Amino acid sequence: MLSLLHIENIAVIECADISFDAGFNVLTGETGAGKSIVIDAISAILGERTYRDMIRTGTDKATVRAVFTDVPELPWFAENSVPYDAETVIHRDVFLDGKNICRVNGTLVTVSILRKLGIQLINIHGQHDSASLFDEANHLIFLDDFAENSALRGEYAAAFDAMSQIRREIQRVSMDEGEKLRKMETLRYQIEEISKADLEPDEDEQLEERRKILQNGEKLSDAMHAATVSLYGDDDTDGAAALLAEAERELSRLNRYTDAYSSLHERIADLMYQVQDVAEEIRDARDDLSFSAEELDKIEARLDVIHRLRRKYGATCRDILAYLENAQKELDEIEFADDIIDRLKKKLEKAETEAMEIALRLRENRKKTAELLSARILSELTQLDMPKVQFSCVFQETEMAANGADAVAFYMSANAGEALKPLNKVASGGELARIMLAMKNVLAEQDQVATLIFDEVDTGVSGRAAQKVAEKLRSVAKNKQVLCVTHLPQLAALASTHLLIAKEERSGRTYTTVTPLDIEGRKRELARIIGGANITETTLKSAGEMLADAT
Repeated sequence: MLSLLHIENIAVIECADISFDAGFNVLTGETGAGKSIVIDAISAILGERTYRDMIRTGTDKATVRAVFTDVPELPWFAENSVPYDAETVIHRDVFLDGKNICRVNGTLVTVSILRKLGIQLINIHGQHDSASLFDEANHLIFLDDFAENSALRGEYAAAFDAMSQIRREIQRVSMDEGEKLRKMETLRYQIEEISKADLEPDEDEQLEERRKILQNGEKLSDAMHAATVSLYGDDDTDGAAALLAEAERELSRLNRYTDAYSSLHERIADLMYQVQDVAEEIRDARDDLSFSAEELDKIEARLDVIHRLRRKYGATCRDILAYLENAQKELDEIEFADDIIDRLKKKLEKAETEAMEIALRLRENRKKTAELLSARILSELTQLDMPKVQFSCVFQETEMAANGADAVAFYMSANAGEALKPLNKVASGGELARIMLAMKNVLAEQDQVATLIFDEVDTGVSGRAAQKVAEKLRSVAKNKQVLCVTHLPQLAALASTHLLIAKEERSGRTYTTVTPLDIEGRKRELARIIGGANITETTLKSAGEMLADAT
C-alpha cells in the first residue's frame, strides 16, 4: 500500500509529506486548493506522463517520492534487475528541459518500465472513466477482465494472426490477368538484364580497387622503388638492410668475449631478417606491377555496365544479385499463382477452423461469465440504492475479428417498467457514478492491486445514494487501501484518515498544505462541506452527528 508521499515544487505545492493508512483515506478541500495536484503527483510516481507546466514557477525541477509497504515480490523486480524490498521507494525528478530521472529502490529505470510497476501497485479511477464505460468498444474488455480470459484471448490472437497472414498472402499473390501479364513482362526483362551481366558478388569492389592501381601505377612504382633504395641502398648510399647487417656482425663479435650482450645481438638479428624480408616483398610487388591501358579500358567499360544496373536494382553487386533472386521468386509465384493460391486456400480453411474453434470456446466462456458479472453488478447496485435496476450483457455474433467473434454491450434500466437500453441512453450522472463504482469494485476483486484511488467519482451523487456510495467505499477499504478525493460529507465522515488540502497566499505566492485532521478539525471541515464558508452551530452539530454515526 501507499504509506508516504513526498511532493516538492509541483504547481502550488512547495513541499508536502502526506501519510496514508491502510483503510479509507479521504482528501477534501475547497475547489482549486490542490487536490488534483496530489493525484497528479501519485500518477507521476506510477510512470504516467508529466508536463513541464507542473513544475512550480521559479524552480528548475519537481520531485515526487513515494514509499510503498507490504509490497509482494513481483516478477517485475527480477525482470528489471531492481533489488526487491517489501518497503519499496519510488523517486522521480521532472526537469524543465523535459528530462525525467526515475529510481526504484535506488536503481535507475525508464519511465515506461516504471509504468509497468505502477499499474501493479495502484489503480486510479477518475471521472474520465465514465467515458470509457459509455464506450461499447470497452465492454468486451471489461467482461474479459472479469472472466480472466487473458490466456484464452492470447491463444485466439495467435490463431487469428496466423489466419490473417494467410489471407494477406492470398491477396498478395492474386491479381487479374492483365496485371499478371504486365508484371511477368517486367520481371522477365529485369531478370534477363541482370543475368546477361553475369555479375560476381564482390566484382564491383574488386574492379574499383584494380582501377585505382592502374590509374596510379607510376606513382606506386616510384614509391616502391624509393622504399627499396631506402632498405637496400644504391651506388651512393647504404640502405637500412646493409646497415643492420653491419650492426649484427659487430655485435656478434662481442659474443666471443661475453654473453652479456647476446640479447642485443638477437634483437638486431631479428630486425635485420625482418627488414630483408620486407625489402624482398616490396621488390617482388614492384616487379609484379603491370600497367595496361587496354585493361583499364575494359575495367571502365565493365564498371559502366555495373553502374547502370546499380541505378535500377541496388547499391552493390550483392544487392543486384539479391534483387535478381527475389525477382525470379516473384516470377515463379506469378507463373504458378493458381497452384499457390489453391495451397493457401487449403491452409486458410484449416486456420479459420482452428481460430473459430477457439472463438467459440471464448464465446461460451464469455456468455457464462456474463451472467455472473451481471448478477454481481446488480448486487452492488442494489447496495448503492438502486434496487429497481436491471443490468444485462447483450451479445451479438460477428465475423471473426481481433478480439473474437463477439460484440458485447452493457444494457440497463434504472427504473421499474423501463426497457433495457444502452448505458449512454439511460444513465444519469449520479447513476453512472454508482454503476462505475459497482463495476470497478467487482473487477477489483480479480486483481492483486493493493491501492485504489477514486478521484471525485461521486460527482452527481447526493442524499441517500451518497451515503450508500460512502458505505460501499468503506466496505472496499476493509480489503484494499482506498484513497478518495470527494466533496461529499457522507464520504468524508466515514474515513479512517481525513486529509485537508488548503491553500494560502504568503508574500505574493500561493502555497498548498496537506494536513491530517483530528476529530475537531474533521468536524469543522465537514461543517464547511455541508454549509459552505459560513460555519454555524447548526452545521457543526450536523457534522458532529455524522462523525458519531460513522463510528
